Amino acid sequence: MRVLVVDDERNIRKTLAVCLESLRCQVTECGSVVSALEALQRSAFDLAFVDLRLGREDGLELIPRLLAERPGLDIVIITAYATFDTAVEAIRRGARDYLPKPFTPAQIERAVTQARERRELVHRLSDLEERLAGAEPEVSLETASPAMRAVLEVLEKAAAHDVPALLRGESGTGKTVLARALHRLSPRRDQPFAVVNCPALSDDLLASEMFGHVRGAFTGAVRDQPGRVEAAEGGTLFLDEVGEISPPVQAKLLRFLQDRQFERVGENRTRVADVRIAAATNRDLEAAVREGKFREDLLFRLDVVQITVPPLRDRREEILPLARRFLAFFARAARRPPPELSPQAEQVLLAYSWPGNVRELRNAIERAVILSSGQVLAPQSFPERIAQQGAETPALGGDFTVDAVEREHVLRVLARIRTQDEAARILGLDPSTLWRRRKKYEGGE
Repeated sequence: MRVLVVDDERNIRKTLAVCLESLRCQVTECGSVVSALEALQRSAFDLAFVDLRLGREDGLELIPRLLAERPGLDIVIITAYATFDTAVEAIRRGARDYLPKPFTPAQIERAVTQARERRELVHRLSDLEERLAGAEPEVSLETASPAMRAVLEVLEKAAAHDVPALLRGESGTGKTVLARALHRLSPRRDQPFAVVNCPALSDDLLASEMFGHVRGAFTGAVRDQPGRVEAAEGGTLFLDEVGEISPPVQAKLLRFLQDRQFERVGENRTRVADVRIAAATNRDLEAAVREGKFREDLLFRLDVVQITVPPLRDRREEILPLARRFLAFFARAARRPPPELSPQAEQVLLAYSWPGNVRELRNAIERAVILSSGQVLAPQSFPERIAQQGAETPALGGDFTVDAVEREHVLRVLARIRTQDEAARILGLDPSTLWRRRKKYEGGE
């Protein structure tokens, strides 16, 4: 935790600093109101110990000024002149606690522990609210797909390093899910994860959503409002579809990536934030740079670690496990036993090309759970476009002909597999049948 100690007595500051550092806190010491406000403008803090009397200045007057700079700051008033009235007034103005001098290390530890627990609770509640809003099923990073295993290896390595990450891939491939996984695997996992949906907002609203605004900055701005950057302090800010943001907002984002500095919309004061940026796009950003629609220097800053997510058609090994996970999730939401997929339904799902990727699969499963009353889902349970394409594609286990796209896909899968037994298991065939089918795929060579 980052702690600010404000006391005009140097020996009190040093004593508190030693105690707090033993509790794994980063401590900044200030001897006056002015230096405290300057420190808060330079850095973000989680907790502040403020003396009631700061020379000729009043510590009670400092409380609302600190909270105006950082609304989530926990403030503990310390004083050698403790009275019931000043304690009540301190709490009324926004302090969390009130400690009379001389205080003990146990009292300081209790204040730090309570502040830490409050912050963890806020972060958990925020994460829960986002999960409920998105109604997302449980995420599993286990996969039988070699293509996705390669992606997850890059993700795990990138998570350990505090640098920007850019997730690229078609719409619906699961980039947001992987961004959350990147955060959970990183040292920032106990801090907030905030999301900005870039295409959903106009330029002014997007800048306000990211960096906040002050009262009167635009019509409807009736009070000061921190942005997602401040909400994600210490954690990760995920910019979904970053390729859609306009050049003016790109310039502000570039500055933040370079210096971690920003201004709220409508104010001149520079603020700082400790936030990791993860971004996602389904656009060809290099082409956008050539067309003058995206800044090349911003692309370089975002693309420190690139994670390219393959489309679902290139990781067919995941189709049935994902479908079963979605079935369990939506059946639980509908308060019914999870239905099963018939062999024909499995073949339909495997044969379909999934242009909408995982999002389309999820929607198809949700529709089937809602509209089907039986416990076994047939091909007719799915939208006509899916059932029709699956019916036109013969099963792998029989005599069949294949088009060039399907042949290329199966050969690519087989090329990544070391043994024929493993290939047979993944494709659902016995080894002898696999050998005959593979010869047919390879044109009989």
